[in-house]
Amino acid sequence: MITASMVIYHNDREDLEKSIKSALKNKQLDTLYVIDNSKESQNSILPKHEKIRYLYSKGKNLGFGRGHNIALRKAISKGSNYHVILNPDIYFDENVFIRIRELMEKRENIGLVMPKIKFPNGEIQNLVKLLPTPFDLFQRRFLPRWEWAEKLNSRYEMDFADKGVMVESPYLSGCFMFIRTEALKKVGLFDKNIFMYSEDLDLTRRIHKKYKTVMHPEVEVYHKWERGSYKDKKLLMEQIKANIYYFNKYGWFIDKDREKTNKKIISKHLKVMKK
Repeated sequence: MITASMVIYHNDREDLEKSIKSALKNKQLDTLYVIDNSKESQNSILPKHEKIRYLYSKGKNLGFGRGHNIALRKAISKGSNYHVILNPDIYFDENVFIRIRELMEKRENIGLVMPKIKFPNGEIQNLVKLLPTPFDLFQRRFLPRWEWAEKLNSRYEMDFADKGVMVESPYLSGCFMFIRTEALKKVGLFDKNIFMYSEDLDLTRRIHKKYKTVMHPEVEVYHKWERGSYKDKKLLMEQIKANIYYFNKYGWFIDKDREKTNKKIISKHLKVMKK
């Protein structure tokens, strides 16, 4: 069984309809949970479909992770084998779910899959990353694109890996996460202490310790990716708060697990490219 969830907050109606219809076109989908964090209910603008389960937070913005956790608990109790985390600005064709499921049924050691993510114009989004250091995130957001900063960012975005083949990564984007629910039972759900931003990093990292977490290059989806924190100071502050929480949790400049994980990933992909 495949279930999915989408957390919404006063989203663009056209984008939202497109995303929901993309999910519903995948016949393998059993249930799509729509968690509405909006100040006023958006139920009236949603497509009417028997597979949609609408859950309104009664005007309280629960955030990304806590919103999805509501659906994840329901999916697990329902017996779902796989659950898909979806952004409300992403769209894809009717074969995406079944193609990823086929991979995960062949490879039981894979706990999380992200497809190749593209902008609407076809440009690839660089959403396959190493575990970040504080400076990785700081220079990426606040420093000019000097040559040394570009090299640092290139390493962080795993440009050393061949993105034309399956890439193992300890940090995959939350815009589309195809998760084995058995993995969630072992590592837990999204960290409820993260309102938004970094919750995907935290969850991928935890799943990666017990399973493979990979980008599937032969399955593509499209993502508008508004980059809200670059336009809204409140969202930027949420991003900073989330990053501070993350580094307090795992370690700022001393994080032995990060060093070990990144070293292993770099070595693996450099060997693949040399073949």
